[in-house]
Amino acid sequence: MIKERLTGYIEQSIRQNWNREALSNYREQGYSYREIAGKILQAHIFFRNIKLKEGDKIALVGRNSANWCVVYLAAVTYGAAIVPVLPDFRPEDIAGIIDHSDAVLLYVDGKIFETLDTGRFPQVKGTVSLDGFGLLSATADVRECFDAAESIYAQQYHDLKPEDVTFGDTDYDRLAVISYTSGTTGFSKGVMISHNSLACNIRFAQHNMPLNPGDPVISFLPLAHTYGCAFEFLFPLSIGCHITILTKTPSPQILVQAFREIKPSLILSVPLVIEKIYKKQILPLTGKPHMRVLLAIPGINRLLYGAIRRRLVETFGGRFREIVIGGAAFNADAERFFRKAGLRFTVGYGMTECGPLISYRSWNTTQPGASGKAIDTLEVTIDSPDPQKIVGEIILRGENVMMGYYKNEKATSEMIDSAGWMHTGDLGIIDAQGNIYIKGRSKSMILGPSGKNIYPEEIEAVINNRNYVVESLVVNEANRLVALVYPDYEALRGDNITDTQFEIILEQIRKEVNERFPEYMAVSKCRIHPDEFAKTPKRSIKRYLYAKE
Repeated sequence: MIKERLTGYIEQSIRQNWNREALSNYREQGYSYREIAGKILQAHIFFRNIKLKEGDKIALVGRNSANWCVVYLAAVTYGAAIVPVLPDFRPEDIAGIIDHSDAVLLYVDGKIFETLDTGRFPQVKGTVSLDGFGLLSATADVRECFDAAESIYAQQYHDLKPEDVTFGDTDYDRLAVISYTSGTTGFSKGVMISHNSLACNIRFAQHNMPLNPGDPVISFLPLAHTYGCAFEFLFPLSIGCHITILTKTPSPQILVQAFREIKPSLILSVPLVIEKIYKKQILPLTGKPHMRVLLAIPGINRLLYGAIRRRLVETFGGRFREIVIGGAAFNADAERFFRKAGLRFTVGYGMTECGPLISYRSWNTTQPGASGKAIDTLEVTIDSPDPQKIVGEIILRGENVMMGYYKNEKATSEMIDSAGWMHTGDLGIIDAQGNIYIKGRSKSMILGPSGKNIYPEEIEAVINNRNYVVESLVVNEANRLVALVYPDYEALRGDNITDTQFEIILEQIRKEVNERFPEYMAVSKCRIHPDEFAKTPKRSIKRYLYAKE
């Protein structure tokens, strides 16, 4: 068991970075570390007054914001368990999660609260607005305690000092977070993440990721998910960074604008963001016949790659030390190109159930196509006769593995076996040096007619790089591979391309794709899918919805 503690990381950083800027919404005045301390301590007074116990659940529903982060910190430093819920969920799903989690207190955006049926979660004693920390609803005694908290805080901490910030020692195995995710099965489970799991993630990041006190960081990934929460919030806050939060899901234009204004030192991203830049900015340039010729000439190609790299670096603000990509598979063509261009990026691997990190290597030590090596608090192997050559399920065990699924012993036992190995559902191999190569999801793998394993993500990655394609999904229909393609309708309209013409383009795409893969992976048909595919909160396609199309 590691000696570092989550509450210790937060307490130490607040004390050491007292007057530094800590959290701010984009283009708004934010909070210093001192101001965060004050808000946390006032919240603790409120929690004590309503007799909130260690382990009690506090639901947190709202868009990314500095206030969201303050509530999260107040809950975990008190010893309560925070239940972050994505604001994108339907109101009935949000209410169901609040009820299932047994939350007794709710912090929520005011507009979301108006859509909720509070009768679905009668155990909640009080509801506080994230917009301004005002009380939205409460029992009479809770309202009295809430009103008294401010005056009690003013009496106790009229001259707040760093030494006043003491959060106490919370047990390593204490529940810190219940993270609900719909996953790709359509069933939302509450992942129980311990204090120790989060501390393991912060500890590894501090020792291996390049950040210093005062560094600027942008948070644009969903904070209700462990990836964004751990590495755009908890880790940089533990260092003493200034975190600027984009409060709405940003368009690529807004994101690039924010990068150029803030010039972040470390960038966390999902593949979708980087792949869009590759498809929209790079492919139209490198796909021209004369550019393909020039990129094949030694010496000249080095100059061209250098020019492209400088343009990319400027796009991301110009001062980042590394881009960390995770959350889903990264397009292989995009990865190869960016490596040739010398962009400082790396691809990691994680799951909510590990809080989330499983493997990582820095941009200058990672291997092409790999997702890093197992972090120091995990043991990772492949469930196959020859883990280096034969693809098998990635299994792992260690300190940052979840405590289980909340009130769901059956799902927990299906995920973690009697020997303590957690079965990820991901398929891959591990080379002799410990580099992990992910091949796909076991649930999405298609068994071909010849008995060979087909990983549809590999085919989809190639299709998605083609012009006029937004995204695709490869499914098995009567032992034949069919690619469902969601077109880029805006681009089609811009180039005056009719549906009939696009059908011809799709057939050409199919032929080009089949040239890239062995015969058993050949796509027999490309079919237009007129609407965007339904997705999980992590933007993964819900494959099970299309299996029988």
